Amino acid sequence: MRLVFLGPPGAGKGTQATVQAEKRALHYIATGDELRKAIAAGTPLGEQAKAYTDSGQLVPDDLIIELFKDLLGKPGSEGGALFDGFPRTLPQAEALDRMLEEGGKTLDAVFYFDVIDEAVVHRLSGRRVCRRCGATYHVVYKAPRQEGVCDKCGGELYQRDDDLPETVRNRLRVYQAQTAALLDYYRDRGLLVRIDAGKAIDDVGQMLDDAIDALGDHSDHTGGPAAGQERL
Repeated sequence: MRLVFLGPPGAGKGTQATVQAEKRALHYIATGDELRKAIAAGTPLGEQAKAYTDSGQLVPDDLIIELFKDLLGKPGSEGGALFDGFPRTLPQAEALDRMLEEGGKTLDAVFYFDVIDEAVVHRLSGRRVCRRCGATYHVVYKAPRQEGVCDKCGGELYQRDDDLPETVRNRLRVYQAQTAALLDYYRDRGLLVRIDAGKAIDDVGQMLDDAIDALGDHSDHTGGPAAGQERL
């Protein structure tokens, strides 16, 4: 089984992706994780990517595509996979299709985690991070025992610039502009499934379980969606 999880920052797709990958023994591939690994290892591709991330720019499509070519060509990647945050643009989607087709494979479904902007702003702007150990908290959902102080090490908690409300809104505008054509691409192919990511974590997880289980029951993708998600 090969699945793609798409969604804006703060939609919760990363949390659900790791759960589903472990539950279904799928190779979990997250764009951000793989870029950080390449940068930390100092690979030629990582060095090129670092130049963009250090200046606050998005890593261009050609580097992301090359990264995934390497990943999909490694031993152990022949089986099922769950792509978290990749592809993010139409050229990346077309490149992924070509890479899979070369191995005689296709995608089974693309799950879009749909959530209203203000819910994302609320989730991300409430996040606080420890300056000392990096532990994360939330002023509503995971508050520290003492305001502004890390439970683990006693370090100072702060709000990252990326989590400021207006910065989050700008990130959402960029994401939506970048992915509009991508959603149309997968919708036209009958692969796009909307997940109501505004619901509680457990409810979203149940929706995904039902939808992914239905893929196994209807290999031609004709199965109807479960409650809370819809074929687009």
